[in-house]
Amino acid sequence: MADTTGDTTDRLDPPEPDSGRRKPGWRSVGPGIVVAATGVGAGDLVATLIAGGGFGYTLLWAAVLGCLVKISLAEAVGRWHLATGRTLFEGWATLGAWTGWFFGIYVVIWGFVYGAAAMSATALPLHALFPGVMGLEWWGVCTGLVGLIFVWFNRYAVFEKVMTVLVGVMFVVTVSLALRVTPNVGAAVAGLLPVVPDEEGAVFNTLGLIGGVGGTITLAAYGYWINAKGWSGPRWMAVMRWDNRIAYLTTGVFVVSMLVVGAELLRSARIALSGGGQGLLQLGSLLEERYGSVTATLFLVGFLAATFTSLIGVWHGVSLLFADFVERGWPRSRGGSRGRGEGPAAPRARERSRPFRVYLLWLTFPPMLLLFRGEPFRLVVLYGVLGAAFMPFLALTLVRLLNSSRTPREWRSGVVSNAMLGLAGVLFLALGAREVLDQPWSDFF
Repeated sequence: MADTTGDTTDRLDPPEPDSGRRKPGWRSVGPGIVVAATGVGAGDLVATLIAGGGFGYTLLWAAVLGCLVKISLAEAVGRWHLATGRTLFEGWATLGAWTGWFFGIYVVIWGFVYGAAAMSATALPLHALFPGVMGLEWWGVCTGLVGLIFVWFNRYAVFEKVMTVLVGVMFVVTVSLALRVTPNVGAAVAGLLPVVPDEEGAVFNTLGLIGGVGGTITLAAYGYWINAKGWSGPRWMAVMRWDNRIAYLTTGVFVVSMLVVGAELLRSARIALSGGGQGLLQLGSLLEERYGSVTATLFLVGFLAATFTSLIGVWHGVSLLFADFVERGWPRSRGGSRGRGEGPAAPRARERSRPFRVYLLWLTFPPMLLLFRGEPFRLVVLYGVLGAAFMPFLALTLVRLLNSSRTPREWRSGVVSNAMLGLAGVLFLALGAREVLDQPWSDFF
């Protein structure tokens, strides 16, 4: 029973005693694949390619460390949901009404700008695969509508299966490319030693590689996806951890493969890529010159799989977050006033809820205006600033939630978890500060 004295800042009721712990296995892998694939978009792949092209294998250790950081963050999110029986937003609400205001402003602005970015990125490989069929903007509109229809009419089980197939495509493509360019095994092994290149900008390139791949708001959606899978209560803890590790090991293969391609192909040819999806189109052209049209087409298919998983992953996961946010009655909710928390039916009901569908529409239709008119300058600046604040917000609030009486003692963070969450918090604060400082503030006012 929830505390009725008004003091809900330090504890939430634990879930009912649970028995019959579930054992991990290959068939249980799913939500982790979804969250890892959603977080790896065109910008992350290009950042890894640029790191390989600029520094060779020197920053391979940073890519590996980045995967370990994401494993720790996702594990913390999943542990909170399973150990407490509460959603992440319920936990945030116990920290104060400011969390609701921050999330509410962030998710509205972020969704508007990200919707356009996701549609544009997914349109690029389609435009390259089918030249002359229609303009890039109209491809973007089509991808947004396909994502909307798919998420609107399907439930988590189908969504997970489609995401898993697309991840399989990404895996085959990235590994094939890495093998095709013939990696230097000796240099790759040496790259596992933590060394920062003695070049201008190398420190922030290193931090960006650690923090960039798979690090988005969708990490916060992991707990909602494991609940949608039907996992509820501490008995699923071992399964969740297995799922999370396998998923981010798969992501690690993507990252290492793209870094190999950058080191062997771009560095040797002294080619610098543009940022975002345009950089991947440049790589596609280079692959066609070196290895022929079949390799280039295979790469574009993998590029499409990467961008479309990010699109539908956000359409589904962030809509779940928004629906929970609305259900809790922000900013008045203090996290315990709406029943005992998540039951197996809650995520399924949330997928059919009005707030879920309203946010789906918000992600799809208003951003289409940006496809044709360009991104409004001030809104993009605010998007960058709020985006820079979200990941440290996630990491540091998890430290607070998982080291207090809000979490049953057995499942509170230990030394290793706290060290990794603390590292993530410091890392994302540094990257966030750099992002804020780099904004063109003189033109903003």
